[in-house]
Amino acid sequence: MIKAQIPEIKRLLSSPKNIVIIPHKNPDGDAMGSSLGLYQFLDIFQHHTKVIAPNDYPDFLKWLPNEEKVLKFDMQTEECLKSIEKADVIFTLDFNALQRAGHQLKEVLEKSNAIKFMIDHHQQPDDYAQYMYSDVHMSSTSEMVYNLIEMLGYTNKIDAVIATCLYAGIMTDTGSFRFPSTTSTTHRVIADLIEKGADNSEIHNSVYDTNSYARLQLLGRAMQNLKIIPEYKTAYISLSQDELNAFDFKKGDTEGFVNYALSLEGVIFAAIFIENQQESIIKISFRSKGSFSVNEFAREHFNGGGHINAAGGRSTTDLKSTIDKFISILPHYKTELSQK
Repeated sequence: MIKAQIPEIKRLLSSPKNIVIIPHKNPDGDAMGSSLGLYQFLDIFQHHTKVIAPNDYPDFLKWLPNEEKVLKFDMQTEECLKSIEKADVIFTLDFNALQRAGHQLKEVLEKSNAIKFMIDHHQQPDDYAQYMYSDVHMSSTSEMVYNLIEMLGYTNKIDAVIATCLYAGIMTDTGSFRFPSTTSTTHRVIADLIEKGADNSEIHNSVYDTNSYARLQLLGRAMQNLKIIPEYKTAYISLSQDELNAFDFKKGDTEGFVNYALSLEGVIFAAIFIENQQESIIKISFRSKGSFSVNEFAREHFNGGGHINAAGGRSTTDLKSTIDKFISILPHYKTELSQK
């Protein structure tokens, strides 16, 4: 669909517009990489562009070019509302249902008369955008932004800043290019981004190789809490709010912890349960190997969703009750889990 609309999109963006770019709540590397990459691209054409994140994001993403220009809706609400009110065009990146931007921002977006773009690679998109680029086979939204630039005929405009942002987004959402969604095309895109100025070694170091002592101690506690359920080829980790507080938890500190559970020999389904007393929820991340769909599991049981092998969910009961529910559900999937 998006290819057929490219001439129309090109005309729309041919003159300066007021544009707002919005990633999902609790934005990750792909959300911020795609948003800031698109921001830099639109800036080349003299559009008046703002990136509005629903809330803050981890420190390991704050080295990204132009990050200091990002507005946070929960902290700069009035300024954000003015920008959205003036917007001619709104891009929503790395999510496909407006509630993923948070309840208050969802209501604001629903009321906006701006032309809306969706660029996203998650399953089962809502129908809210006039221009919808949705492809579940893509490695990342950042790769999709690259593709959009290519379809518009402007890959020659990709500079080192755009390349850096998009590389970071693709790298983080593919688990450093090891997830099944990483295709030969993904690698060709990455090669072009390196040629255009992305310093792959420096980007990797900036995201993955800067740990605080407290974060490593928290990882140690997470490993102590790791449990295995061998009959269902499942492992899970839990972290209470008290444990997070004890190790000076900061947003993003638990990024990647669930992958340690999935790395265990014989495990094909992994979860991490993290208590968040401020929001009165248990935040859950699911990972799997093979064809076991954690997207379907999260949607069915934990008000979530995502991809086949990576999804998220939430629970409004306490930590123990949430884990007990998770364990009680597993017997219903015994056949699927034992076949892998």
